[in-house]
Amino acid sequence: MVIVALLVILLMILILPLVNRHIEHNIEYFLFAMGVAAAFVSGVFSYDLIAHIFKNHLLYLITAAVFLSGLLFEIFKDKFKKFIGTVVTHIPLKIFVFLVIIILGLTASIITAIIASIILVEIIHLLPLKHKDKVVITVIASLSIGMGAALTPIGEPLATIVTSKLNESFLYLFTTLGIYIIPAVLALGFLGLLYINKLEKSSLIIEENYVEEAEEIKKIERFQFIFIQAFKIFVFILALELLGAGFKPIIDNYIIHLDSRLLYWINMTSAVLDNATLTAAEISPAMTTEQIQAILMGLLISGGMLIPGNIPNIISAGKLNIKSREWALVGIPLSLIGLVIYFIIHFVV
Repeated sequence: MVIVALLVILLMILILPLVNRHIEHNIEYFLFAMGVAAAFVSGVFSYDLIAHIFKNHLLYLITAAVFLSGLLFEIFKDKFKKFIGTVVTHIPLKIFVFLVIIILGLTASIITAIIASIILVEIIHLLPLKHKDKVVITVIASLSIGMGAALTPIGEPLATIVTSKLNESFLYLFTTLGIYIIPAVLALGFLGLLYINKLEKSSLIIEENYVEEAEEIKKIERFQFIFIQAFKIFVFILALELLGAGFKPIIDNYIIHLDSRLLYWINMTSAVLDNATLTAAEISPAMTTEQIQAILMGLLISGGMLIPGNIPNIISAGKLNIKSREWALVGIPLSLIGLVIYFIIHFVV
């Protein structure tokens, strides 16, 4: 009964935000409620669990980074807007977007996925694009950041856990996954370039967007809005921690013993579950390099599917007001294509 109940909760998490606008607009609180429900159903909800979650320094680090970046952007937005405007004036927009995607993707492992995502958000704010086109570029860039951040232990929690659990060196993930991640980041950069190129040919670039966007930012980037966004990120991370703990019985009893090929596809659950939790449960020093590569690449690529899938998604969607359906329409096909390509490269070729 516990497993059935958890599977029902998982289906609710996957479906309800896509079909119910009220839930979609309050995704953070919905996921928190689902996390509490999952923890209760699996019998792990306790004072010790809550204490453990609140001891997680990333909970406060990410929230503080989002809050402070919002304040700094409000203070320096005019200068930042002028800088972006100058850059886009001197180089083609498609080249600028290409550079943003690959530079943030390749440096995320050093500056962390959090900082890379915050930089991305402020750049996207000021691009002369319609909202739906900003969503496409944001999803592509967030996947690039999420994958690139895994190249060193300081980039994101998944990478930290792998390096620590396997007792490997700082460059272990770079040497193990770099051959797959670096070409993927470059491919995502070219995808962004091609998308902007298509918009330019269709005359869908909005030159006056700088003025419009600046006015919009004046309306929403007030102290109250910045505080609310930071609080929502805080709730989002709490939700992911609770979901990870709640679904641990399924992971421990049914998932970690599976063949790596099947595990690769099952790891699509990282689109809604914390990939760090899945990593901690699945990765073992007894595994071969090929098995580790397959598990990690499955988790990293799947993380781009939905908003809860990764830290860059959560930060970007929250600050750019991207809804669950908007993200899914781009993220699911993009990640599925990536999963198929990597599966063929790793398991077939």
